[in-house]
Amino acid sequence: MSKAENVNPQSPYEESRQLADAGQIIAKVMSFLQLFMCETLAKRIMSMVLISVGLSNNRVTELTGYCDKSVRTLKKSLQTGEISMLFHVGGGGQQGKLVDVEQAVIDEVNKNQYHSRQQIADMVHEKFGIKVSPDTIGRLLKKRASSG
Repeated sequence: MSKAENVNPQSPYEESRQLADAGQIIAKVMSFLQLFMCETLAKRIMSMVLISVGLSNNRVTELTGYCDKSVRTLKKSLQTGEISMLFHVGGGGQQGKLVDVEQAVIDEVNKNQYHSRQQIADMVHEKFGIKVSPDTIGRLLKKRASSG
């Protein structure tokens, strides 16, 4: 009898149980990491660890919830040594409607008397052609007041 014949291969049940255990451990590690950082960064770090131990992209996606495209991009960054942005998490989201005219709106508010956020929203619509809600004006005013 050769050595190869003595080896007991794992049953499919044992293998699937081990994979489930690994998934639970990874989920616990990611939950722990999220105590100190955002979910995206925790997934990215866990994905880097799994990529470095040689797991397939599909398996990394399955275990971390990080999307396939992100796993491929991350793998490429690790392979090419382009690591400067690995720990950066962008804000994402849509650009604000008033980004290009914020200062002009603030200047107009400072020059004239407006008694409500609705009056300012109406002025923005008339002068700049941008329709915004009073809540948007409130956020702009709060942001500008807190920044100095």
